[in-house]
Amino acid sequence: MAFNPLVIPTTDFQPNVGVGVNLPFSNPQCFVSNFTSKDSIKNNLINYFLTEPGERLDNPEFGGGLRSFIFEQITNGTLSGIEDDISSKISTYFPSVSISAINVGAVEDTNTINVVIKYTIPQQGVSDEIEINFG
Repeated sequence: MAFNPLVIPTTDFQPNVGVGVNLPFSNPQCFVSNFTSKDSIKNNLINYFLTEPGERLDNPEFGGGLRSFIFEQITNGTLSGIEDDISSKISTYFPSVSISAINVGAVEDTNTINVVIKYTIPQQGVSDEIEINFG
């Protein structure tokens, strides 16, 4: 009989131990810690996709590179290319994250692209989503 127990990081049981930083930095103190691995992974995904490769000096390959699509024509091919790009990067750089759905849509009035990534963390039994708008 197969048995797949949940693997919950021990830091999730320690309410006073910060595991990451919330985005955006909108608090007067600038940084607000998050205390669960679920929040940490969500913020790491947002940070990754809002960072361009080459933007971090110490890690020039870090970044999702979504802004490289800003000046592309908004076509079905471009939108599916963005979806494929996101899917491959998550599977490469976030192996603990499983994608449930990626919805990439265009808002023609404002010439922006809306990306919604629904994901799960199977080992922890967690599901969540992030939304990124750019253009």
